[in-house]
Amino acid sequence: MNPVNNMTKYSLRSWVLVLALAPTILVGILLGSYFTINRFYELEDTLVEQGSNIIEPLSIASEIGLVANDREATKRLLAAAQLNKSTLVKSIAIFDANNQLFVTSHYHKDFEIMRYKEALNTLHKTEIEHVGDSLILRTPIFSTGPSAAPANYDIQTDDGQLLGYISIIINKERALLEQHRAAVAAFIIVLIGVQLNLLFTFRLVKNVTQPITEMVRVVAKIREGKLDARLDGNLIGELDLLKRGINAMAGSLSEYHDEMQQNIDQATSDLRETLEQIEIQNVELDLAKKRALEASRIKSEFLANMSHELRTPLNGVIGFARQLVKTPLHSSQVDYIKTIERSATNLLGIINDILDFSKLEAGKMVLENTPFGLRETIGDTITLISGSAQAKGLELVVDIAPNVPDNVNGDAMRVCQIINNLVGNAIKFTDSGSVMVKIELQSQSEEQVVLRCDVVDTGIGIDESQQDFLFQAFGQADSSISRRFGGTGLGLVITKRLVNQMGGQIGFTSSPEKGSNFWFSLPLGLGQFQIGDSLPLEKLKDKTILFYEPRVLTHAVLSRQLNQWDTKVTHHQHIPSLLTTLNTAEAPYDYVLLSCHGFSDSGQLVSTLNLAKTKTDCLVVLYDCQEQDALTQFIRPNADVVLSLPVSEHQLARNLLYPPMEYDIIAPVTIATPAARQSLTVLAVDDNFANLKLIDTLLSELVTTVVAVNSGDEAVKQAKTRTFDLIFMDIQMPGTDGISATKQIRQGSMNRNTPIIAVTAHAIAEERELILGSGMDGYLPKPIDEAALKDVIHRWITRPKFTHFDLHTLNWDLCLTQANHKADLALDMLRMLLDSLPQTVTTIQTALSQNDHPVMLSTIHKLHGASCYCGVPTTQRLCQEIESALKRETAVEDLEPEILELLDELTKVESAANQVISQLSAEITDDQKNGLL
Repeated sequence: MNPVNNMTKYSLRSWVLVLALAPTILVGILLGSYFTINRFYELEDTLVEQGSNIIEPLSIASEIGLVANDREATKRLLAAAQLNKSTLVKSIAIFDANNQLFVTSHYHKDFEIMRYKEALNTLHKTEIEHVGDSLILRTPIFSTGPSAAPANYDIQTDDGQLLGYISIIINKERALLEQHRAAVAAFIIVLIGVQLNLLFTFRLVKNVTQPITEMVRVVAKIREGKLDARLDGNLIGELDLLKRGINAMAGSLSEYHDEMQQNIDQATSDLRETLEQIEIQNVELDLAKKRALEASRIKSEFLANMSHELRTPLNGVIGFARQLVKTPLHSSQVDYIKTIERSATNLLGIINDILDFSKLEAGKMVLENTPFGLRETIGDTITLISGSAQAKGLELVVDIAPNVPDNVNGDAMRVCQIINNLVGNAIKFTDSGSVMVKIELQSQSEEQVVLRCDVVDTGIGIDESQQDFLFQAFGQADSSISRRFGGTGLGLVITKRLVNQMGGQIGFTSSPEKGSNFWFSLPLGLGQFQIGDSLPLEKLKDKTILFYEPRVLTHAVLSRQLNQWDTKVTHHQHIPSLLTTLNTAEAPYDYVLLSCHGFSDSGQLVSTLNLAKTKTDCLVVLYDCQEQDALTQFIRPNADVVLSLPVSEHQLARNLLYPPMEYDIIAPVTIATPAARQSLTVLAVDDNFANLKLIDTLLSELVTTVVAVNSGDEAVKQAKTRTFDLIFMDIQMPGTDGISATKQIRQGSMNRNTPIIAVTAHAIAEERELILGSGMDGYLPKPIDEAALKDVIHRWITRPKFTHFDLHTLNWDLCLTQANHKADLALDMLRMLLDSLPQTVTTIQTALSQNDHPVMLSTIHKLHGASCYCGVPTTQRLCQEIESALKRETAVEDLEPEILELLDELTKVESAANQVISQLSAEITDDQKNGLL
């Protein structure tokens, strides 16, 4: 316990009394004890001295009587000595040399206490012995004369012949009485001192502690708020100063209190006014919020309307341009038409950028999470923009590290958009040199990978003073760039916000006239299923390859890919060394890979190809040159396979394993023979004459009967009079719009169950949700793409109808959506789920019976991941609930009802999956044969 706390339990009066009395009493007791004890010793010494003064002369005087054996004389001597000191001496006795009583002053009942207990030869001087209230002194008697001692006295000592000894008992009563008197006197003196101290102490308490107590009382009143309390009277010394200080403090506090009260009153008044102002501001903020929400709604409507109004004419421009290309045209007309199409497509890209920026700014961008093949996705994206690099003569290289996983989960479309923006910018601002896309694995966990992508170019670079403005909306490095290269300045800001929304980071380094390096890191989920077909790469082991590529970057990337497959590669970067190898080679090569670069003219190219053709059965030409005539006239006739650079690993391996493949270079424009039309009756609805004519034209090439109407009311009338196999409905129309017309058709017509596809230029996500929630079955955006139109017709006309199971058990449309609308991929994922179900069910049952928490959590986690991509919503929901409970350390036995429900649902999923797979496998195979998928 804290001693300071103990001290505070006692009053100042108590401490003053204790501190004043305790030292006085302690000192008085010590001094009284000292003098009393000292007096005791003095009295005892005096008593011993008196006894010695009596016994020692008697020992000398008794020598004669003891020698003469005269008992009477000796007795008289002893009696006289005792009578002389009768109050002091109680008895005197003489013992002879044999320690026998010789004579005593008078009879003593117990003279044995006077006898010496030790040997007599040890008694050399007077010895003292305390016995009760008496003091016994013994002194030896020696022979001091020449006379002979009696014959029996034969004890000799250094002092002479010992004749005997004399013993005397001294009475200590008087000494004890004196000692008691001294003790009483000392006690009285100490008591008087304590009383005097008490007197002065109480005087001190009265003059010191009472004023201090009064001060404490006054301070307590001041603390309670009684600031008018004061100390009165005259005090001594510092107490008077303390009194004045307390009174001054009380006065100051009173003044401060009055001033504070005034301030409080003023602050209260100000606060009341402030609260009133805040209330007014809250009302204004509420009104401003409502205005902002209304402005946001108007903005969304404006974007939707602008999207519709801009896409509607673009739909007609692009659609009819593509239709016009199908007609007989000479080369200059084809070039004009393609220029019109590219311009309209660029305008459409600008519109999409503005809409994406608006959605990102409003926080309404929704990201998907579907499995996709990383290399295939990036390859497709690069292929779309490689033409721009070829047109400028740039070396475009894609380098994906071998340890980067290919099966990932995420938003493939947004990843493509990020790559497209960065690589497109790099190509745009690079006049010569190269553009390299490098992807590396930054980190990896059990469920996620973080990839880093660098887009490095040798372009104009960015000045340091302009770099801070690069990621701002509608901004570029400077105005001259905007004029020279064009663009809205939205690409990078959209890219940055997409990367940030996907949980990644983006940055860049750049030097003027040296180029730039734009990089971003992106977290993606790890896919549990193989995307696409796996190739038997082991068949390429030890294959001999002659490889020629003069450009350093492309040569390095392709060499690493070939070495990764354990092939035996002969590298060349110069034409002379290549020709030397071809001329001197004895054994043929399994493959010859030749680049189209480095040849002086077409004659040298053709001769080299012919020479290489004699050295291999598979001549592969890597082509990214701009001259299409050289490709058509010289390369294709002399090569087995022509691949466009940059070529992906999968594409290169597939062409090496299974040559020859179809050329991926666009063939010259030829008039295609119309395909056989499907026997279908389709209703097309659009209020815009150009769009209606376009969709009518496109549909007439695909189906036998097309009914085109220009209003929602007319569409409802047609739906009530005849049945259609498919209805294409515009959304925004005067009068009865597409949504209202759809509702009326669903309510009362002959086409209640006919698939209705929305054909609209609306690009806002909320509008799409509204469209799909209004009873329409699908969505076809404007401008209409002929391939997309074919896919929609095929998908909805050949749509499988499953009636033997609940859609919550297995939803094929959801499965297609989760597989990015790739039917073969969706079917493969469904097969893999079906193959894993028996082992999964067995493991769950075993873990349930054994209450094995870790095994149950691991199994449910894997099943949950698989169910996210197979269109099984009920299974996915149950797995999520069970996994969440297990992660909260819920016991397995407590989850038995949910686990049993999951097992029942897996049985239903197995049955439904078997039906879907058996029905769709044949259809997909037939479609692949017919080229529909």
